[in-house]
Amino acid sequence: MHDIKFIREHPDAFDGGLALRDLPPQSAQILDLDARLRAVTTELQEALSKRNAMSKEIGKAKAQKNEDEAQRLMAEVEAMKGFIAEKTEDERAFAEALRALLMSIPNLPDPSTPHGLDETQNVEIRRHGDPKSISSPQDHVSLGEANGLMDFEAAARMSGARFVALKGDLARLERALASFMLDLHTQEHGYTEVSPPLLVRDEAMFGTGQLPKFAEDQFGTTDERWLIPTAEVPLTNMVYDQMVAAADLPLRFTAYTPCFRKEAGSAGRDTRGMIRLHQFSKVELVSIVPPQISADEHERMTSAAETVLQRLDLPYRVVTLCTGDMGFSAVKTFDLEVWLPSQAQYREISSCSNCGDFQARRMNSRTKGEDGKSQFVHTLNGSGVAVGRALVAVMENYQDDNGRIAVPDVLQPYMGGQSHIG
Repeated sequence: MHDIKFIREHPDAFDGGLALRDLPPQSAQILDLDARLRAVTTELQEALSKRNAMSKEIGKAKAQKNEDEAQRLMAEVEAMKGFIAEKTEDERAFAEALRALLMSIPNLPDPSTPHGLDETQNVEIRRHGDPKSISSPQDHVSLGEANGLMDFEAAARMSGARFVALKGDLARLERALASFMLDLHTQEHGYTEVSPPLLVRDEAMFGTGQLPKFAEDQFGTTDERWLIPTAEVPLTNMVYDQMVAAADLPLRFTAYTPCFRKEAGSAGRDTRGMIRLHQFSKVELVSIVPPQISADEHERMTSAAETVLQRLDLPYRVVTLCTGDMGFSAVKTFDLEVWLPSQAQYREISSCSNCGDFQARRMNSRTKGEDGKSQFVHTLNGSGVAVGRALVAVMENYQDDNGRIAVPDVLQPYMGGQSHIG
């Protein structure tokens, strides 16, 4: 949600931020609705004040047994009812229209975010590790099915396309990855583990920006709840409608959850394998911080996610997303992309985003600044990392010529010392 005061005072800067996202100017329409709302609110308040004053005069007239004056005043109050009802409805309609417009507009990019139309214009920052030389790499589907540990057909029979059933050592390896990531983030990076609800209400999805704009990509239930698309939703909403004590900040949460997405806009993309499923697992990182440290926290969170890939010895690169590829709520996003030998390219495995106060305004999440005044917190979220995609990356990067998969050293303690699969 955007700050209407900022738009009033800096309409050109607001439109300039939208231009970076290749969106048309919106300030004129917003300020017109805002002016109409303020004007009708003033009229309504004046009418209510006048009615209250006349009600007091009626009491005085009755006390003085001046029935004629009391009747005259009562007739005026009665005549005002229609005007007040009309202005009340006008105020509601203008407020609703302004809110609907503001909630449909994405966050303004940070000035350091590169301008671009799509993922081809993202900017690489650094690379870590060299891709391993594998003569004829198999993809994760071939490896998993050949070992009898990955079953897309059974999943499709019960659930349809874009689902998978993992079995045996692969299911255990997936669990090992999640346990390793949670231990790393809680023991070394200072995150508090949370086991959050997987079903949330409209307010929670609105707070983090999934509603109303992206409702078509979510799985809803018949009792008006939503399956979470990411643990970002419940973890960020831990401070929904809260005044967070400054002494408690920063708050850092992590969770391992299944995630659910319709992938409505990805028809025909990544139809083979586990890259883009309706249900997948992820270890999520969320930070709630005072505004002055959010940029540093963004770097810290990205580094925490990178540590996962470094400990797994997986080659990856870090890119800054351009304005055309960045999410709705973000001001700036770093993506981690892991090397997949079967595709001979880097693929996203984590997005770490700084959302500024955009989500906090939608959630009404505040703290006290150094001057003692109330201010919105800043929120950040990132994958630490996507467990399913990490499983894919381990399978492909640790395969041998016989289709066996080596278990990375850091995961072997979680696998009972097992060194290979298959």
